[in-house]
Amino acid sequence: MSSSANRGDLGGEALTVAAAAGVQDPAGADGTKQEYYELRMYRTTGINRKVMLEGYLEKALLPALSRMGLDRIGVFTHLDKQDDHSIYLLIPYPTLQVFAAVNPTLLADKAYMSAAKDYFAVPQDDPVFTRIHSRFYRAFEEMPVIEIPSQTADDQPRIFELRIYESHTEEKAALKVDMFNSGEIQVMRDTDLAPVFFGEALIGDDVPNLAYMLSASDREAHKVHWEKFREHPEWQRMKEMPKYKDTVSNITSIFLKPTV
Repeated sequence: MSSSANRGDLGGEALTVAAAAGVQDPAGADGTKQEYYELRMYRTTGINRKVMLEGYLEKALLPALSRMGLDRIGVFTHLDKQDDHSIYLLIPYPTLQVFAAVNPTLLADKAYMSAAKDYFAVPQDDPVFTRIHSRFYRAFEEMPVIEIPSQTADDQPRIFELRIYESHTEEKAALKVDMFNSGEIQVMRDTDLAPVFFGEALIGDDVPNLAYMLSASDREAHKVHWEKFREHPEWQRMKEMPKYKDTVSNITSIFLKPTV
């Protein structure tokens, strides 16, 4: 049998399996389509390059993404590490097809290419960023789209906590997702932790993992909300359930502030 025939047979089998499984765009419990999230981290070498990157995002990339119909994009920097000049970008996509079309659409966008001219003209030995680290997530059923928090009363920027939970097996990772979908997210809402998004990692570093973001008016209020969560009777019940034991092997917490 030729290699081309093998490829054809395998493709046919894959399509048959997908059709039999009823594969379709995922949706939450209320029927809302689950979004996809790209979480980018641009590493820059210093404040000057960070400023240039912020200009590129503000004047070129974000307007171009807006022209594609993408919105609710978050741009963040570190709240605590003043010497870390990384910039985090959270981009929601309604479908995988939209995500796949972004790069060719950008290159065909004359307004974007013009606005990004200086950004693209930097020399190889002095780049704007050293690398872009990117992770890709699918939203949880219980929280299929981003929930934008309300602004604080004094109009000061809110703080955000990005949390990444790693698991030591794919099964344990799926069980942790189930735990969130089965009540943990609602407890977070009830205790004012103000979740912004939840995502299951499809590709990226340190998989299997999930990521989510919480928000608060300030650091002290966030601590109070966490205490309320830990004392909540439903959380106390869920964390003792045997099936959810050892679902998380490592937690990364990063406090961020919005750039605008």
